[in-house]
This record gives sequence, structure tokens and C-alpha cells, in this order.
Amino acid sequence: MNTKGSAMKKVTKAVFPVAGLGTRFLPATKANPKEMLPIIDKPLIQYAVEEAIDAGITDLIFIIGRNKRAIPDHFDMAYELENELERNGKTELLKIVQNIIPKHVNCIYIRQAQALGLGHAVRIARPVVNDEPFAVLLADDLLDGNVPVMKQMVDAYDYYRCSLLGVQNVPREQTKSYGIVATTPVNEQIEQVSGIVEKPKPEDAPSTLGVVGRYILTPRIFHHLDNVKPGAGGEIQLTDGISALLAEEQILAYRYDGVRYDCGSKAGYMEATVRLGLRHPEVGADFKKLLEKIVNEEKFK
Repeated sequence: MNTKGSAMKKVTKAVFPVAGLGTRFLPATKANPKEMLPIIDKPLIQYAVEEAIDAGITDLIFIIGRNKRAIPDHFDMAYELENELERNGKTELLKIVQNIIPKHVNCIYIRQAQALGLGHAVRIARPVVNDEPFAVLLADDLLDGNVPVMKQMVDAYDYYRCSLLGVQNVPREQTKSYGIVATTPVNEQIEQVSGIVEKPKPEDAPSTLGVVGRYILTPRIFHHLDNVKPGAGGEIQLTDGISALLAEEQILAYRYDGVRYDCGSKAGYMEATVRLGLRHPEVGADFKKLLEKIVNEEKFK
């Protein structure tokens, strides 16, 4: 593999691992993918897709499971719905439905027969990614920035030409929920990664810099994911592949500018709904009044 050649290429491909079962949101996710849970009027996966497209990515690679047909259906044409909207003169809604995916963007779907970890999901995208750098976005993490976070990271990749991990400071007692990096500061937003540990106990964590669901990886990661030993449940961890990659390539941690909502948790999902709802151009003002009314009523109970 020509890693030097791949480093010169632009990031135009993104992998979306969406084969998980979403057990923390049962029963809502029994028949509906967690990535299709709506924040106001858009599903979680669409926020991640829009972030990738805003970063100049043109090939969207979805790693799906057998219960995730709603995801390709969402990004496909809906002939009956579009005809109905057109017949009833609902042109604005028709535009919204037709412009979910721009014409120049490709959607590719790869079936993951078994959910064997994030590293496994990334690894099976190899035939499509080939020898190019690529992004990985986890829809559970809704990242809200004035400049889309993946755009920030793609711009940083264009300068540094190496793998990047999106990171944020987390409370030390929560390190057991993240991949945690050991780093040396380079500048205000960039850290040189010297190690990475998956979900360490607070007392064992090398720092409080947690990796969130945004990555840009060089294609060399596939070699290391091929050689990672499966852990509990036969899962292949992306963290282990990144740790092995560190032995031969520079990896940087990127402190993104934005707010993260952990929509893999119920509290984070509810916060995202409230925060984004308050800014929604159609319902924001009424929603704010409603929240104020509810808060005032609760004070007197």
C-alpha cells in the first residue's frame, strides 16, 4: 500500500457504523434503528450525514445490520410520497424530501452480518475505502459547531496529513465510558497522541481527554485491524487498531470547537432535543414559551 500517495489524497469518503442494536432505547428501537430517532424533525443519522457533506465528503458508506432497512429507505427516493406532495402543491416539503442527499453524493451500504465491534465495522468498509484516507462518524454523537466539526477536522487533516481523533475533556469519573488518549500539546487544538486506552478506570486513565465519535484515519488502519485480537464477545475494537497504528504513524488528537450531545444516552438525547428545539426556526419561539410554562408549573408542585 502506498501510504505516501494516500496521504496526498483528499478525504472524500466517510464510514457510518450503524449496525448496533440500540438496546439503551428499547422498546423504541425494537423495530426502528436508534439512528432514525428524531431530533425535532430530522433523524440522528441525517445530522451526521449533513456534517460529512458540509466537510466535502461525497461517498457515504453505511455499515448496516439486517434490521436497519429504514436507513437506506430514508436516503432513497420516495416516489409515492413525492407524488403525493407534488399533487397537493406542498412544494416546500417536496424540496425537503428531495434534497436530503445532494445529487453529487453517493450512498453505499455494506451489511455487517454480526455486530462485532466498532473496529470490525470499520474494517469491512475496506473494499470501498481502498487506499484513501477516510472519516468515521458515529451518529450517537451529535456534534454542534458553528463550523461543522468534521469540516474542522478535514481542514486539519489537509494541513497535518495524518490520522486525527476528535477529543474533548471529560470528568475523570467518566473515563470508563471513553477511549482515553495520552498526549503532548502541540497547540491550542492539537495534541500529539502517544497512547490510547479503551475505557480505563478513573485511577488508570492517562488523561481526561476522551475520544468522541469523529475520526479521520489513514488506510493503514486496515492492516492493524486485520491483526487485532478479538476481545470480549469476539469484538474487534477500533481503539486497539489505533494503538497499533501509533507504532508506525503519527496520530493527532483534535480538540474540536463545538458542543457534543451524547444521544446514545437518554439524558443526552433529551438535551439535544431541547437545545436544538429552542433554535428551530419553525417551533423555537413557541417551544421556549412551553418550557417556561412547564418550569413555572413544576415550581409550585
